[in-house]
Amino acid sequence: MTGPAPSAPVLEASKVTVQFGGLKALADFDLRLQAGELVGMIGPNGAGKTTAFNAITGVYAPTAGEVRVAGERVNGQRPFQICQRGVARTFQNIRLFRELSALDNVRVACHHGHAAGFLAAFLRSASFLADEARITQRAEGFLEVMGLVHRRNELARNLPYGEQRRLEIARALATGPKLLCLDEPAAGMNASEKVALMELIRKIRDDFRLAILVIEHDMRVVMGVSERLVVLDHGVTIASGLPDAVRRDPRVIEAYLGDAYLAEHQIAVPGAVS
Repeated sequence: MTGPAPSAPVLEASKVTVQFGGLKALADFDLRLQAGELVGMIGPNGAGKTTAFNAITGVYAPTAGEVRVAGERVNGQRPFQICQRGVARTFQNIRLFRELSALDNVRVACHHGHAAGFLAAFLRSASFLADEARITQRAEGFLEVMGLVHRRNELARNLPYGEQRRLEIARALATGPKLLCLDEPAAGMNASEKVALMELIRKIRDDFRLAILVIEHDMRVVMGVSERLVVLDHGVTIASGLPDAVRRDPRVIEAYLGDAYLAEHQIAVPGAVS
């Protein structure tokens, strides 16, 4: 007697290559994420991390290879179509609707999947108003999760930088993703904000049962939240595995971490001469 078939991975990238002319920005990239996994992606500038995000989310069409979301091939689909399949992301440079309130930034994303017609909106029918009330309530729920409900009526551009980062995550969550891709979420945050962000990322994963993929240069953050790490260098995956093993990998030390990181954290590398 056999048990139930395992569900398809939330994300499956197989031999994904992104090439611009003679430059391979990403080469034979492989990654599988199951629901509830929290994976970090690290590497030096120009390593191909954001290119990998762009290939997963439809900003770039892979030159070769395949991207599947929940078992469905999404190669060639546009970003909004891949979002509808369950992939949401944030960006290195915050991309909020700066002249809208915090609430309206999230309400826009909550309209995903709602199809009120123009006539119903124009006439403000009872069904339209009821739907809008549900959307507002849902948006306020995401603001509360991110600790921003007290900012609901403030313009996005007036929020402190760390709160703008959290608002962008709230908006991404409002699309109802299976996979949340966070591109340098700790950028520009102070030490206390980074600690709070780490706790928040874990809470989001646990509460929403999402797969989360994080690009982050702050090693304390990425090592602190990730259960598994993928390391890229010049578009090639040079290491993948548990954080403690990855940070001792000589290839990762040479390409990214450096000896100063080892000394600061008193990490001994097997085979190294002291």
